[in-house]
Amino acid sequence: MSFDVEVGVCSRIGPRPELEDYAQVASPAAADEHLGVLAALADGVSTGGGGREAARSTVHALLTDYYCTPATWDTTVALERLISAQNTWLVDHNRRRQNIRDESDRITGMTTLTALVLQGHGYTLAHVGDSRAFLVRGGECVQLTQDHTLGSLPFQNGLTRAIGLDDGIRVEYQTGDLQIGDVFVLTSDGVHGVVKPKAMLDLMAMGAAQDVADALVAKALQAGGRDNATAVVLRIQGLAGSRLQDAERRGRTLPVPPRLNAGDVLDGLRVERCVFANGIHRLYKVQDLQTGQWLALKTLHEARASDPEELAMLAHEAWLGARVTERDPRGLVRVHERGAATRFYALFDWHDGATLRDMLEDQRQFTVREVVDAVSVVVRALGRLHQYGVIHRDIKPDNIHRSEDGYWRIFDLGVALSGKEPEALRVLHAGTPSYMNPEQWDDDAALTQAAPQNDLFALGVTLYEWLTGKLPYGDVEPYQRGRYKRDPVAPSRLRPDVPIWLDHIVLKAISRDPRQRFETAEEMALALDRGASRPLNAPLSTPLIARDPLALWQIALGLSVLFNLLLVYWVVFLPKA
Repeated sequence: MSFDVEVGVCSRIGPRPELEDYAQVASPAAADEHLGVLAALADGVSTGGGGREAARSTVHALLTDYYCTPATWDTTVALERLISAQNTWLVDHNRRRQNIRDESDRITGMTTLTALVLQGHGYTLAHVGDSRAFLVRGGECVQLTQDHTLGSLPFQNGLTRAIGLDDGIRVEYQTGDLQIGDVFVLTSDGVHGVVKPKAMLDLMAMGAAQDVADALVAKALQAGGRDNATAVVLRIQGLAGSRLQDAERRGRTLPVPPRLNAGDVLDGLRVERCVFANGIHRLYKVQDLQTGQWLALKTLHEARASDPEELAMLAHEAWLGARVTERDPRGLVRVHERGAATRFYALFDWHDGATLRDMLEDQRQFTVREVVDAVSVVVRALGRLHQYGVIHRDIKPDNIHRSEDGYWRIFDLGVALSGKEPEALRVLHAGTPSYMNPEQWDDDAALTQAAPQNDLFALGVTLYEWLTGKLPYGDVEPYQRGRYKRDPVAPSRLRPDVPIWLDHIVLKAISRDPRQRFETAEEMALALDRGASRPLNAPLSTPLIARDPLALWQIALGLSVLFNLLLVYWVVFLPKA
């Protein structure tokens, strides 16, 4: 999903002999949508006419090269490198021009720069000099930038920072959240020097962004402006999809809610009750007062409110949930993105119902057909996660939920990996031991790394428990590999109505040998669909040498000891001829 931004740009020469302002707005190609919309305004400063060249080359270089930067670069990193490169080039040109003997031929050029990047649900602002950026929101016009000048008086207008002024350039950066209806205004000093923010706010009612930009410049010149006048107006009419950086920024800048009680209202959400608290997170059932919709609000426990790792992990969970349910939420819990939040939290659809764990503990009886139908829904949802490159890492009955409409969903992406997770989450040995495959406890990093097959093993263990009420390998404690020294009992031996074809699927999913398990969720879903019509072959029993290599040596040692004892008995006690 791309931005819907209405753009207006107006630049007029005014009473000056030459137009040294320059402004431009660029939208990304389809392949570069993640880089967002970039607007830049430069106000050239010169002797001998170099300001026009400085302003134009700076804006052109920035808008051209920005969309060539690697996707792995943070926005501020990309802007910093591009602006620094342009500054180095311009300083070098000015230095060489100063070495010309004829003073009348000496040309120097510097420029201010205000650049605005709109990405996802946030903006990034880069600023050098005395051009300005304003944000119009909620009936207020707020100046976002500070002038880099000697002072505020007319005779103190010398720039302390400009591109082309010094070898080193210090760029002022600012980030913030976007809301639909926001209007950003970039101006040169020929506009904001004579048009005050209150007058700018009044002109916002002119209608289209281009009409507002034209009106701002016209008003500046009519008010006696003595400089070039340039204005860029961007009105946000639709947002692109939220980025992980947006969620992380909210985690850094917004406070965590205090402990909420029934009846409290936060950002238009009224709390009904706290449904879960574990010392790390709190989960509340809330109602959107505007739509009446019931939602689940997840936030950090107050004791973890300042923990940067926990903040980053919750931000990742919120972003990931929104992305994987954006197009196809079947079997997953939809995440809601709230642009005007004043506190840091994640919002999910609320589903009345119960988890599979609750139903198993309540001795809820499922027919084999009900179990097969339900696990088919779950494995397809798991397959969609894997297609997104997401590994859940904690599939178990506690995280499988059936709502009152009878639909099954996977809960809790709190420890899921996406390839963009924070380092603290990546190194976390997540999961519940009884549902983790044995190689996850190995020392070999190649075996212990997270993979989709880990989720399928956990789902197989869940399916076994769903059918029989027991765990295939019993309750496993961390690193307790001894539990895996036997093959699990077939479910049909514990529950006679389980068909043999389903036995084979379950035992394949939880095989001790990774090579015998399902490779993809789609393969497991196909086996469930085919059922008895095309059953899987019975999985082979794991040889003793594979299950417990030490056992062979123990048996050999025992036989050797027994043989030697018999030999001693024969030598000592049996009569001799």
